Amino acid sequence: MRRLSKTPLSSLRSVASKRPISNANEPNRDKYPIGSLVYGYKIVKATAVPEFHLIAVELVHEKTGAQHLHIDRPDSTNVFSVAFPTIPVDDTGVSHILEHTVLCGSAKYPCRDPFFNMLGRTLASYMNAWTMPDRTMYPFMTQNRQDYKNLLSVYLDAVFFPRLEELDFRQEGWRLEHEVVTDSTSPLTIKGVVYNEMKGVYGDADTLFRLGVQQHLLPTHVYSKEFGGDPLAIPTLTWDALRQFHRRHYHPSNAKFYTYGNIPLRDHLETLHDLALRNFERMPSTSSEQLRRAIESKWETPREAAISCPPDLMAVERLKQSTVAVAFLLGSLDPFEAFVVNILCSLLTDGPTSPFYQSLIASNIGSDFAPGSGSNGHCKEAYFSIGLQGISKSDVGKVREIIVATIDDVIKTGFDETRIKSVLHRIELGVKHQSASFGLHLAEPILSSWIHGLDPIAGLQVNANVSKFKECLAASPTFLQDKLKRYFRDNLHQMTLTMEPDTDFIAARERKEAENISKLTVDLSDDDKKDLYESGLSLQAHQNEKQDTSCLPSLKVSDISLDTENTDFVVVEPLGVPVHIFPQPTNGVTYFRAVSSLTSLSADLLPYVPLFCYVITKIGADNMDYQEMAQEIEEHTGGLSTSPHLIPGRDSLDGYEQGIVFSSYCLDQNTPYMFGLWQDLFNTPNFEDVDRVIALLKMRAQELASVLSDNGHGLAISRASSGLTPVGRIGEQFDGLSQVSFLNGLVDGDGAELASKLAQIAAHVLDSTSIRCAINVVPERVSEMELILEGFLDSLPSNRYDPPGHVEESEFEPTSSCAYVEMPFAVNFAGKACRTVPFVHEDFPALKVLAQLLESKFLHKEIREKGGAYGSGTKMSGGLFSFFSYRDPRPFDSITAFDKSAQWAVDGSFSDEDVDEAKLRLFSRIDAPVSPGNRGNRWFLNRLTDDVHRQYRTRLLSVEGEQLSTVAKKYLLSKQTVSSSVVLGKSTPSVPSGWKLFDSGNWH
Repeated sequence: MRRLSKTPLSSLRSVASKRPISNANEPNRDKYPIGSLVYGYKIVKATAVPEFHLIAVELVHEKTGAQHLHIDRPDSTNVFSVAFPTIPVDDTGVSHILEHTVLCGSAKYPCRDPFFNMLGRTLASYMNAWTMPDRTMYPFMTQNRQDYKNLLSVYLDAVFFPRLEELDFRQEGWRLEHEVVTDSTSPLTIKGVVYNEMKGVYGDADTLFRLGVQQHLLPTHVYSKEFGGDPLAIPTLTWDALRQFHRRHYHPSNAKFYTYGNIPLRDHLETLHDLALRNFERMPSTSSEQLRRAIESKWETPREAAISCPPDLMAVERLKQSTVAVAFLLGSLDPFEAFVVNILCSLLTDGPTSPFYQSLIASNIGSDFAPGSGSNGHCKEAYFSIGLQGISKSDVGKVREIIVATIDDVIKTGFDETRIKSVLHRIELGVKHQSASFGLHLAEPILSSWIHGLDPIAGLQVNANVSKFKECLAASPTFLQDKLKRYFRDNLHQMTLTMEPDTDFIAARERKEAENISKLTVDLSDDDKKDLYESGLSLQAHQNEKQDTSCLPSLKVSDISLDTENTDFVVVEPLGVPVHIFPQPTNGVTYFRAVSSLTSLSADLLPYVPLFCYVITKIGADNMDYQEMAQEIEEHTGGLSTSPHLIPGRDSLDGYEQGIVFSSYCLDQNTPYMFGLWQDLFNTPNFEDVDRVIALLKMRAQELASVLSDNGHGLAISRASSGLTPVGRIGEQFDGLSQVSFLNGLVDGDGAELASKLAQIAAHVLDSTSIRCAINVVPERVSEMELILEGFLDSLPSNRYDPPGHVEESEFEPTSSCAYVEMPFAVNFAGKACRTVPFVHEDFPALKVLAQLLESKFLHKEIREKGGAYGSGTKMSGGLFSFFSYRDPRPFDSITAFDKSAQWAVDGSFSDEDVDEAKLRLFSRIDAPVSPGNRGNRWFLNRLTDDVHRQYRTRLLSVEGEQLSTVAKKYLLSKQTVSSSVVLGKSTPSVPSGWKLFDSGNWH
């Protein structure tokens, strides 16, 4: 082996050893004496959770009764959240609209939309608000302590002291307004951000089915209501009802505060008391009590229900669009029982060896599990749902029979011991696997238990739960079978839900929307109509007002670090293969990645690459069939995955690297098993099981079709980019509408021919002479990993020479175009892309900053606030400057707004402060925390060394306002600019001049 790194291993070990969370710096439970008072709070409980190196401290604020949970952990990425039980009593979406409206200005921060404006004043790696069926949550996460204080002040003032002005309610919720605000003769229509967001939700069949299961299984309580808001019911919500809902629910006596990280507890409590809690008195926690009582009366006989949905024009099989599932109400479970039920449900459904996979998926009756299949523990009472989608209507009864028979079979035979061992292995690996957002990921499951009156920490005590589970199994060999009898076979509270496509679904809802508008307008007097017109003008004037955001706290550009920490690594070349070894505090987990080149792969095989990536780890290898392979993967690793790899050249818009990424991770002691599995797949992949290949094809096609309405903006940008660069063209083939159409075209084709195509790709990429590798491992195992890797690489085929990391150049003629694609959506999506410059070009940093500036300072107001779209944005990537709008009622106006934003920049209609805010928004993403298992990916996958990245950061920080105007004119508005625009949307009678009209079946 030839070592290329000049850094000695001893130095790497000493650097990495400074980073892990270890026993030496674990928090001490003794510093939280039970019963002691800290700034108006009483410590109720302090629990050590050694598997996660944390202390959980539970407190109560004595004056208000507010509950607080603090997670003391030596992690500099600190998290805050405040949550309230929010109980919907109807389908108006009041809790959802309130979530939007409280963020539109508060007593201390009276500017319009302080939440959105803070995005440019913070380095937070996460800011958001979540509305769920029975609660609303406001979390953020940041590594900067001053930033934490700033955001905490804004969040607390927003939720406890919001202005809740009528204009903001009308903007975010709903309003009756002329289509053209300034034209009183234009038709009246209903507008609103949440209104249009939920119109998009009601056009998505998967979401409708998941909601349908919950609402029909829990029909008499909280969960039967449309918490997000049914667009047909939203217009019945009044501004006064919104304010009353806030008064009832958003009070400290109802609140659950959550803090996480290394900021001292006293600092949190002092700030919370001084900024918010001291202003309130204790009140009865009515909403919390109402939620605790939200228990469904148990049924004496099973029930059935049916719903409809829009037809899927991109469905794998047009005549098989029925969906059916059987759902079981499991009840309110204590933490250990919930742990057991989760294991039970995992055993039933996870992986190709699970009983329901074998009986439902392997039967080829449908294309995939029904949406929402599996356990759901987010409601007061847990439930389990299982079924199939993509089936014939005539097979609905057959699926029900299979589900009943499968449950009976498992009760009779039990679970294989190896399967149970695999699930427990996954739990152990999950404890050790470190996420960069660990504190944020804890918040929601903790709240789910806490807000329902359960112990919020019990679910974190994984080791204790595993030990108790093993004891139960040892004491009773039929322990899991008995649970299966109780929760499934003998449980009469079960519901069979079917969903059928209705070609009139969207049109029928549009007719009802028209009826709503008619009811709202039929009795309007001339004075009423005048008031409506003037209120529309008032809102527009309000939206056009220049905001004074000086009241908001802000970090400065000077708070951005001028330097970044080096990611130390060793490069070795066993058998000539470049291997990057990153010594990291991985907590006993080994992470592996490899990239195999696609250079010289024939063009006719390129569209098959994404399917190859989906299939390769789900088929058999060596002497194992796919079920045996899946079992080995589950028992010894955290999963094997593959994905297409496509990155643009750093110095050319027509250069690119394409390949396939292989990745996996495992416990350190299982490293030989993990590489043994990769060795089997590289040497002897089994494409001879044609039925398996076809089944996977249908599943993949169904998955892509199912997410179309959620990813419409991404598909629009992808199509717009396809004619501008080679990366755009290949990317659209890989994950755009072209890929969906391509896979659908394969479904009725020759399975043997498809398997042969995939085998040809395998022969091209599963070869040691075309790959480069990376390993993240604890420093003590670096030398050992070199030997393991050498043995692994020596076992691989070496039939050709394709230098890894080769950058290809393509002769490409970019072309401009405008396309409208009719899709079965209830709302629209718009995208535009402009060809600009590669990464190393001197103008690239200015374009990167410009993207942030236009998104926050122009498009948000024009497209979301005025236009009523759910969202809009920009990005600069791969030499393309892209715009998009999301769930948009006025997509062509948004296309116009894209161009107007560029002209706004050319005119210099922004301040130096705006430029600084754009930089802060950009760096909040660039400097987001990275987990030990992913450190080095920027270098290994994207070829950005620490030095290159450091230079790039310096160039970004030096960008000035004048440069933004220059690049906007040069690349976005110049006659030489090559650009494309795409709208994906509802059927439209006409499109603007110069636009080409396509339907979803005639994409090309």
